[in-house]
Amino acid sequence: MSLLRVNNLSMRFGGILALNQVSFEVQPGSISALIGPNGAGKTTVFNCVTGFYKATEGHIDLDDNGRHTDLVKVLGERFRVGDFFNPKAFGDRLYYKALGGSHRVAQAGVARTFQNIRLFREMTVLENLLVAQHNQLDRNIIHGVLNTRRYRRSEKQALETAMHWLEIVDLGPDANRLAGELPYGHQRRLEIARSMCTSPCLICLDEPAAGLNPRETGELSRLIRTLRDEHKVTVLLIEHDMGLVMEISEHIVVLDYGQVIAAGDPKTIEADPKVLAAYLGTEEEEGHE
Repeated sequence: MSLLRVNNLSMRFGGILALNQVSFEVQPGSISALIGPNGAGKTTVFNCVTGFYKATEGHIDLDDNGRHTDLVKVLGERFRVGDFFNPKAFGDRLYYKALGGSHRVAQAGVARTFQNIRLFREMTVLENLLVAQHNQLDRNIIHGVLNTRRYRRSEKQALETAMHWLEIVDLGPDANRLAGELPYGHQRRLEIARSMCTSPCLICLDEPAAGLNPRETGELSRLIRTLRDEHKVTVLLIEHDMGLVMEISEHIVVLDYGQVIAAGDPKTIEADPKVLAAYLGTEEEEGHE
């Protein structure tokens, strides 16, 4: 069974159709890539999957070890006339209307990084990772005031988790530095560590190699494999570095003008004439320029 199923996903911004009936699947334990020219709709897909946008049409389903989550439904749905005659449907819509949102997507096990790094620059490296665990901490005010054993245990676990991921991304010595002081490549790794502190089953990486030099890209490649192989996290990434994509991806989905034009393994994709035309243009198109 697929971990993530995107079915007939469409997204409109006013009169602009950014995504048109996009469908693809991500298998558990895989490294999959979403590629395409600039403006193809890749980040829009990510924003829909991770709850930053609510899709205009279509379904996004996450199945993690038998636990199913409708990633569109948890954002909250509009009431329909028929809901008022169906108590269960009415209750579901009322619940998610009041308590739904992108945080529900994160709670379901989907984490992400951003094309433009979004760290708390004036907080320390360690504090960035502690903030990411707010849903797992004991937030009971009374427990905090009384400094109960349960509260202390929760704080200790959060610190241990944060330091665990800092060691994995090789940022342990920088724990007490301000995040904004880190070199660019280190900030990229910190953002991945912060996402992993939420214990996701699926991590969505939006252009993680952007701005990295070849050495840092090689380190990123090894880190992504480590997440999948040692920590059993499924990876879905957007990336323009085709060398990295072809090296680490097992399945690639290609978008152009908001539609899927190809999907398959790296060898299939790199030989697909539609993909070559989307990236390089056809001879006929070049002759008209």
